[in-house]
Formats: sequence, structure tokens, C-alpha cells
Amino acid sequence: MSNPGILYIVATPIGNLSDITQRALDTLNEVDLIAAEDTRHSGKLLSHFGIKTKMFPLHDHNEKQKAQSLLDQIEQGKSIALISDAGTPLISDPGYNLVNLAREQDVQVTPIPGPSAVITALCAAGLPTDKFLFAGFLPVKQQAKISVLTSYKNADFTTVFYESPRRIIDSLKHVIEALGEDKQVVVAKELTKHYESFKSGTAQEIIDWFGEDKDRQQGEMVLMLAPNKEESALSPEAEMLLKSLMEELPTKKAAAITAKIHDLKKNDLYKLALTWQE
Repeated sequence: MSNPGILYIVATPIGNLSDITQRALDTLNEVDLIAAEDTRHSGKLLSHFGIKTKMFPLHDHNEKQKAQSLLDQIEQGKSIALISDAGTPLISDPGYNLVNLAREQDVQVTPIPGPSAVITALCAAGLPTDKFLFAGFLPVKQQAKISVLTSYKNADFTTVFYESPRRIIDSLKHVIEALGEDKQVVVAKELTKHYESFKSGTAQEIIDWFGEDKDRQQGEMVLMLAPNKEESALSPEAEMLLKSLMEELPTKKAAAITAKIHDLKKNDLYKLALTWQE
């Protein structure tokens, strides 16, 4: 009996084909089969790079039925690469049932990292990245959408959603309803493509921006919500000292001195001081 094969989870470009990694190309060339979310869409990618590996469709509608037969082929020695239409498979894309079943059956699953729209958007948005939550797509129905957005009203982390161009205005209006007019938002669109854009401001400001040019309301969107700013927990004396020192000293030094005098954590003071400078 031949040695078992491997299930590779291969990230592909989200727009710019030059973003594909050499490891991804090597893997797609070397595996026996490629499971693609849309074979017609992925066929263009493979053709561009001269990859002739056989493809077959694996999407939301057939994944549960196909998963075991694919794992059986891997057990027989074939290696299979899973790709989605763009970005990293399973991140709001098909593949969960297959990978979950593979792990249950001790089938080797190897990720081939690469592009992901959520990380690409987040790293250039100018929002805090030390703690964030990716929440997938917002619900389509109005009440469900408001409920989801309201649940993040007091979030102390950046919240990231995917959104379609035809629903982005509606979602921004619901941000205002659920989170208030002052909520800071960043929308990233057409990432890595020619018309890549980032727009930050309140939800209404971004709605107005879309309204200035109908062509802006095209392409896949990433909607990011700024974290809720914590109110200062400092005593009036500590806050006054920190602000006074910041006028004469570097912020980090001012935070260190204030922390020592008032027995506080200098890192917390430093982070708070940075929010005052925004």
C-alpha cells in the first residue's frame, strides 16, 4: 500500500497575481488534484501560470458529500490542494468540513500561507492591530445585522467584516443606528488591484464619499470598526501631571514619571497618552 498523501490548503492572490508565492506555485504543480471553489475562475489563475494539474469543484453545495471521497483518495496516496476563488481557503470560504474531517481521521493537512483580505486590509487601515476580531460577513436581514453590530458596541478591539458592494451603504447606515454617528470606520476596497482604496471617517462620511462617485461602490469590501475608546481611569491629579509632562517631555518618559509617582503601570499610561494624541 502506498504512503498516504497530503491535503494542502493553498492561499491564492486576492487581486494582484504577482502576490502568489513560489511555494504555492510549486504545490499546485506537484499535487495530483486541485479542489477549487469555482473551476472556471481558478482556471484563469492556473492558465496564467501554466499549471496543468486537474481540477474539480468543491464548494458550499457539495463539500459535505465530497469530503470523504477526497480523503479516501489521499489515504490511497494522492495529494490534493484546496483553493478558493481568492485568498486563504476557509476564511469565509469553503473548506471547513473537509479540513475538520481530515483532522478527525489523522490525515495530514499542510497550510501554504499567502494572501488574506482581512489581514491585508487591517495592516494598512490605521486602526489598532494588537487585538482584533474577524467576524465574517454581516447578516443580510436588517434586525440580525443591527443585533450583530450592537454586540460590538463596547468592544475594545478592532472588528473586521467582509461586505459586498451592493450592501455596503446599507451596512454603514446600520453602523450609525447601532453604534452612533461618531463611530470611526475604515472601508477598504479592491485590495491589491488598480483601484485599491482606503477610506476612514464616520459611517456617514464614508456614505457621502461613496455618493460622490458611483464607481467607488464597486469591488469587494472590508469594513473595519474602530475599538471603543476606554475612558480615563486616572485620578485628576495623575491625569494633570501626565498631560503637563507631555508638554515638555517625550510621551514615554512622561508616562514613566507619572507611573512612578502615582504607582501606576507605565505601559497603560503610555497607551492612554497615545490616544490623546490621535
